[in-house]
Amino acid sequence: MQSSINTIIFDLGAVLIDWNPRHLYRKLFSSEEEMETFLRDVCTSDWNEAQDEGRTLAAGTDLLVASFPHHEENIRAYYGRWSEMLAGEIEGTKNILQQLKESGRYKLYALTNWSDETFPIAQAMYPSLHWFDGVVVSGREKMRKPAAAFYQLLLNRYQVAAANALFIDDNERNVIAARAFGIDSILFEHPHQLKIELENRSIII
Repeated sequence: MQSSINTIIFDLGAVLIDWNPRHLYRKLFSSEEEMETFLRDVCTSDWNEAQDEGRTLAAGTDLLVASFPHHEENIRAYYGRWSEMLAGEIEGTKNILQQLKESGRYKLYALTNWSDETFPIAQAMYPSLHWFDGVVVSGREKMRKPAAAFYQLLLNRYQVAAANALFIDDNERNVIAARAFGIDSILFEHPHQLKIELENRSIII
């Protein structure tokens, strides 16, 4: 059956780009337990997402240093050595994106929770980030997933109908929000699983 999908929207971190703070902090901590405690209690996901939503890296860093002065060196490493959190493009996803682009059948967009200050660093490193017809970066827009307004912003900006879009994200919270918004969505686990999901929708063969 012919799919009604004509637009595919990708998340980027952990879907197309292997970003993970553990790539850096394994160099800085002597044990996994110490590292995980630091990432759970100090440089938390919620703290990082405030930068993704537009708070400056300097403000976010200073806030944590004031609260955890004994962790200052490791806190400052979060953005001071941020590029070390990047381990490259996820090749399987990159190949799928390339196949979709070369097919000429789909508009391709990215909707990413990412700081406006760090995103240009990744763009300079990875060619695949330039393959999209448009990229919506949370740090630029001062809003982020899973806010409905962030999804609506992309749909409005690029004149996309929710019913004709497919969204791919590794965060279940964001996938649930997209589905509630009427966008068919795939919870990304790994490239082979994504390929099967796309084949099941007749988007790739």
